Amino acid sequence: MDRLLELLKDIRDDVDFENCEDLIDGKVISSLDIIQIISAIDDEYDISIPASEIVPANFNSIKAIQALIDRLS
Repeated sequence: MDRLLELLKDIRDDVDFENCEDLIDGKVISSLDIIQIISAIDDEYDISIPASEIVPANFNSIKAIQALIDRLS
């Protein structure tokens, strides 16, 4: 998860990704941020995130994002 945290911090270093559980629902990150996160994950982990997986539940926290990566790897 350290690798993922670094990726997220590169995109938005002003967000507490380690503790925030409502990144999407709380409007902490924007749709542009999500696109950047998806692109970074695609590049870093060599996985493709299908449109059906781009839902708030998969991006609301670093744990949810890591679970998504694990599931698609």
